[in-house]
Amino acid sequence: MTERIELLDRLLSEISKCRICEEHLEPNPVLRLSSTARLLVIGQAPGTRVHATGIPWNDPSGVRLRKWLGITDDVFYDTARVAIMPMGYCYPGKGKSGDLPPRPECREAWHDRALKLMPEVKTTLLIGQYAQRAYLPDAGKLLSDNVRNWQQWFPTYIPLPHPSPRNTLWLKQRPWFEEEVIPTVREFIRQTLLN
Repeated sequence: MTERIELLDRLLSEISKCRICEEHLEPNPVLRLSSTARLLVIGQAPGTRVHATGIPWNDPSGVRLRKWLGITDDVFYDTARVAIMPMGYCYPGKGKSGDLPPRPECREAWHDRALKLMPEVKTTLLIGQYAQRAYLPDAGKLLSDNVRNWQQWFPTYIPLPHPSPRNTLWLKQRPWFEEEVIPTVREFIRQTLLN
């Protein structure tokens, strides 16, 4: 266990100095890895507020995500319980209709190495289409289908829509998500993290 912690600390130090994408964006990797976490959150990439603060999910999307999961900030940011590793570790920049997609270099360079050092992870939340495409090779092309069929990958993976305020219309058009999926996921997360 001590060796794994040292290796994880070394990996985090390497990642913090990463400049793979420097020609495309301003490097500032934001993630939290843990050798003891049972829940892993894989989202897209940091937004502007997260980039500025260095605190993952420190924005309205994070507030909604924690509400969905039924957990407090203290639990969510307790790295002994929750690890956070986005598809892209740095803010990718603005696009025409929101942030640009996460750059692929992070996953290629770091994800496999990090996952090997987090053997206690029992469940991974795959938030948004980029995470689902990367980790659910047998998933459908539509995020809605993946979320509706979430039990297909449960409990190893739970595909969720991005909790961004931009997705409010998606949520209103699919009331089944908050009526059927969220209560079950919330209870599972409570049992996984709080017991």
